[in-house]
Amino acid sequence: MILQEKFTLTNGVEIPKLGLGTWMIQGESAEKAVKDAIQIGYRHIDSAQDYGNEAEVATAIKSCGVSRDEIFLTTKLAAQYKSYQDSVAAIDGSLQRMGLDYVDLMIIHSPQPWGNFGASDRFYEGNLEAWRALEEAYQAGKIRAIGLSNFQEQDIENILKSCSVAPMVNQILAHITNVPDQLIQYSQEKGLLVEAYSPVGHGELFKNSQIAQMAEKYGVSIPQLCIRYTLQLGLLPLPKTANPDHMRNNADLDFVISQEDMNVLNHLEKIQDYGDASMFPVYRLS
Repeated sequence: MILQEKFTLTNGVEIPKLGLGTWMIQGESAEKAVKDAIQIGYRHIDSAQDYGNEAEVATAIKSCGVSRDEIFLTTKLAAQYKSYQDSVAAIDGSLQRMGLDYVDLMIIHSPQPWGNFGASDRFYEGNLEAWRALEEAYQAGKIRAIGLSNFQEQDIENILKSCSVAPMVNQILAHITNVPDQLIQYSQEKGLLVEAYSPVGHGELFKNSQIAQMAEKYGVSIPQLCIRYTLQLGLLPLPKTANPDHMRNNADLDFVISQEDMNVLNHLEKIQDYGDASMFPVYRLS
């Protein structure tokens, strides 16, 4: 059962192969969603400073009745922090908001502040400063693993060339019709586990008739097919939902997509417009 399976990061830390994303789930809804997920069997929860739900996520974890060391909790250092001092304060701020001694994984949410995303400035120096703060928190036992999100090859290389602790994860947008193969291969070759956020393409993949037909062929839902697809690429999917029925369905993955059908899915036309989600830059939908 997928909820019991794990990847192993380069430092030996185990991470469950399926996580619950919590983007745009806030307040009591976030607390309830996390409690429901843990009751169903999820042991991997993904949050972020920019999601505004760290406190509620942590409250659910602390009150769910499952031992803290059985749950893998991720949060993200907000994209705006590109200095050492600001990053140190933000890391400690997350721990204080959550009332926890440690988190299992903290990643830099973006190589560029959101307002500068896509600009020519890659904020190389700022990312090195933020990474230094993460390294120190890691070495102090405040974080069990550290990594990146939305980082491209040049951004990863910038970290690798001067770090004392190499990043262990790169969390990126990856789903059927949008798989950045070169970035995935590069990340994996450098020892990073690649996590796939929005594995159902912000809901747009529901509109694809070829995907719907293939899901029907396997007797599964479209989200199940999409999540299974990312797993078979060696990625760690992070589907987001607050609906317990959807959580159960997303974790019911006891089937295998044939290589022939994987090849078909690999060559579907890429989504050009994410519909209602298009009001936000794609990079913010992690």
